[in-house]
Amino acid sequence: MDRFVPIGKQSKKKQKEFNAKQRKTWGEFSPVTRTVPSGKAYNRKKLKADERRNSRDFRNEPAVFCLAD
Repeated sequence: MDRFVPIGKQSKKKQKEFNAKQRKTWGEFSPVTRTVPSGKAYNRKKLKADERRNSRDFRNEPAVFCLAD
């Protein structure tokens, strides 16, 4: 019968094997910390997107043309 030996007292090789067995995968979840950008910060891309969104072409409004006969 094997005697119980604490992990800390086992050889580095045995500790490594034990720790490898204990590890799990993250699967579909990414463990990277995500931060929310500050709303007060200047964002050039956001300004350009807002300008494009508010333009006449985006809203599909017909352009007004003056046709003089």
